[in-house]
Amino acid sequence: MSRREYECGLDVAVDVIGGKWKPLILWALHVETLRFAELRRAMPGISEKVLAQHLRDMETDGLVHREVYAEVPPRVEYSLTPLGESLNAALVPLGLWGDEHKDAIVERRWGGEETAA
Repeated sequence: MSRREYECGLDVAVDVIGGKWKPLILWALHVETLRFAELRRAMPGISEKVLAQHLRDMETDGLVHREVYAEVPPRVEYSLTPLGESLNAALVPLGLWGDEHKDAIVERRWGGEETAA
């Protein structure tokens, strides 16, 4: 990852949670500590490769803690750090906005036709 200059706080936040899956990973880990396969099941449609990359990125950014247990077979669990918890709390109002305006957005984009989940 190359070093970059950020223009404002929103620029940093969007860079850290960029993409479709990172906010959903944050939300899933907010509920409970999960193993890789549990995270994958919680997010149908995400590939193993994308999930692994996002978890690595989020660990590098200090949002996610990766705990490896010395067991056979090895057990790895993911949880939020205090920084990840604070970012997740900042996303709550965004989620509430989405809940409030979802129907109107769907209507404007697709005219009410059924969308694939």
